[in-house]
Amino acid sequence: MRTIELRSKKIGEGHSCFIIAEAGVNHNGNLDLAKRLVDAAVEAGADAVKFQTFKAAELISAVAPKAEYQRATTGVVESQLEMVRRLEMPEAMTCAVAEHAAQRQILFLSTGFDKDSIDLLDELGVPAFKVGSGDITALPLLEFIGHKGKPVILSTGMSYLAEVRSAVDTLRAAGCPAIALLQCVSSYPADPHAANLKAMQTLADTFQVPVGFSDHSLGNELAIAAVALSARIIEKHITLDQNLPGPDHSVSLMPDAFRNMVRAVRVVEAALGDGMKRPTPGEQNLRDVARRSIVAACTILEGAAITREMLAFKRPGTGISPADWKSVVGTKARKEIPFDALIAREDLA
Repeated sequence: MRTIELRSKKIGEGHSCFIIAEAGVNHNGNLDLAKRLVDAAVEAGADAVKFQTFKAAELISAVAPKAEYQRATTGVVESQLEMVRRLEMPEAMTCAVAEHAAQRQILFLSTGFDKDSIDLLDELGVPAFKVGSGDITALPLLEFIGHKGKPVILSTGMSYLAEVRSAVDTLRAAGCPAIALLQCVSSYPADPHAANLKAMQTLADTFQVPVGFSDHSLGNELAIAAVALSARIIEKHITLDQNLPGPDHSVSLMPDAFRNMVRAVRVVEAALGDGMKRPTPGEQNLRDVARRSIVAACTILEGAAITREMLAFKRPGTGISPADWKSVVGTKARKEIPFDALIAREDLA
């Protein structure tokens, strides 16, 4: 399915790029901060704001190490489980944030990492489920999500095409009605040289679904480039302060930068057009001025047979096009045509 619907929003060819402000865990467990992230997403012009819903103990074992970027941003003393436990968004907080998003008229999304969290999000009426790159091989969870019968936006970081195929097949077999796939590099920050934006086309051709880009790079250049390559979804982290404690703040855009990215995306997608080659309305005046017409290279007497030597090609382009010069040669002048005058069809017999 090339188009999926999230309430009033349509994602796919011919529709505006769907922009997700990834608040993620940048709320740091604080409800007020989470609501302010929703507000920032609204003011930046995002289509949706997305968080993460999980129970740390069901996601991470006590022996799981931190990722390298997590050690760099949050230190090495605590375990991954201890770090993530502080970033949980409990049920009451999730409900409050979803309600605030509804009040601000922005779509609320959240990545659910366990069955209870998926059930909660389903009860809250999320229009789609987001699945992170880390769970693309968590087929039992994908099957559970697919049974909910809602669209799924699936990130594909760290994945081979065969793993993506297995995930898509699992979701479809479980009853998922529509899937969108995001090219993603699961590094924080992601090296632009590793972005492989052309993989979006591979995903689109292989699975016949809308595709997009989940951008973990610094800045907004890759997101804009992805839209130029016809990404239908852009997901990008947002924060209120890149210096706040937590694993993702330093690779997130500040609200003003996110707003600038949204504006740039809208300019680029408008510039893509429909692919039909034709003059634009704004070119018509210049077309008349800059194109050439057939003019008399000499005074042509009434009754004279027109030869190639009698013709010149000069601006403006409001007369007979030089492309039609052969249709003029061999005709006769109905009247005298002065030197340098545009030759009109009614002047010829």
